[in-house]
Formats: sequence, structure tokens, C-alpha cells
Amino acid sequence: MRPGPKRAFTGDDVLDAALALMDAGGPPALSIRRIAAALGVTPNAVYTYFPDKSGIEQALIERLLGEVNRSAPDSGDWRADLETLAVDLRRRLTAHPGAVPLLLGGAMNGPEALLLGERLLEILARGGLPAGAAARAAYLIMVYVLGAIALEVADVPQTGALSPETERIAARRTAMSQVPAELFPRTAASVDVSAAWIGTDQYLWGLHRVLDGLPAT
Repeated sequence: MRPGPKRAFTGDDVLDAALALMDAGGPPALSIRRIAAALGVTPNAVYTYFPDKSGIEQALIERLLGEVNRSAPDSGDWRADLETLAVDLRRRLTAHPGAVPLLLGGAMNGPEALLLGERLLEILARGGLPAGAAARAAYLIMVYVLGAIALEVADVPQTGALSPETERIAARRTAMSQVPAELFPRTAASVDVSAAWIGTDQYLWGLHRVLDGLPAT
């Protein structure tokens, strides 16, 4: 009996399978063998599109950054446009919490990363920042944004999709309310605020403080 036709698949199929694995189990779940099994092909077939696992990880970084809406029309308010970009970046990345560690452990120097950086520099230039200051500000903003996102997803021990923000904040408040006030009085007194560190309000508060510190325009 002749074998059936080989299953056709693409590089995008490889990335789809890789992202699904990371969504379910985080970075430890990602391997060439598991990707191949998910696609119903041999591991060697995956190498048709990617030289190794790190190549897949780099491509996933590019895919995630490429989903960010960089083409939102200018509002005429550079701070508002930057906030829109930062909020969209957070929304896109927290949709795949298992993949967020890739952005902290891998290079962000591909075409999509460069396009995102270019958009950020363009917004800052409209804010009146000279090229050098804009470059420093762009780096500062990305450090804040990625750091805030990383801490947000790290706060949830389990893998998979994040639960609604209100539920996660409530869970933090419950856990933090157990902190003994006699040992940590300032922490106990600020539970309501610190429980919401992973929320949108805190994310925007921090972003606004970063923007407030940029050179006057």
C-alpha cells in the first residue's frame, strides 16, 4: 500500500503551533519535537522553515510585535498617541502570557521590532524631542512597558490565558490582606493600591510619570 501524501504545512503553521504550546505551558513547553507532533510531521520537517528552536522564538517575537497597531491615525496629541500604542502593546502581549518571557530573553532587532521603534520615535519627534532625546525616551518607554507587562503576567502562577483583570486584582487583594500588619505596617496599609499594581490604571499611571519626566517641549 502506498503511503498517503505528505501533510503540507507552512512556516506560519509552525508559529501557530509554537504559540499554542507556549500559551498552554509557557517557554518550557516549546520544543521542535512537540511542534512537529502538533503538526503531524517529523521534527526534521520543521527545520525546512527554521534552523533551530531559537529561530522559532525570534520569529514569535516578530509575530507578537507585528500584531501591534502601528497604523492608528495621529490624533494631534502625541502623548495620547503614545498611550494608545502602549495600551495596544500591553493588550496584545498579555493575550499570550506564556510567550512574554521571549521578549525579555531574546533580541528585539527584527523588522517588526524596528517598525515599532520607528513608530515610537515618530510620535516622540512630534512631541518636540530632538533625535537623541527621542532615542533615549523610546528606550525608557520600552523598558517600562515590557517590565510592567512581564511583572503582570508573572504574577499569575498558572499558564494559559489571563483571567479578567478585576478577578486578578481581587485575588491579589485577598492574598495581600494576609500580610501581618504588625510586621509590615506600610505594606498592610497600602493593600488596595498594591493589589492593583497589575491593572490598567497603574500601567497608565506609570506611563504618564515616564512621559512627565521627558524633556520639556
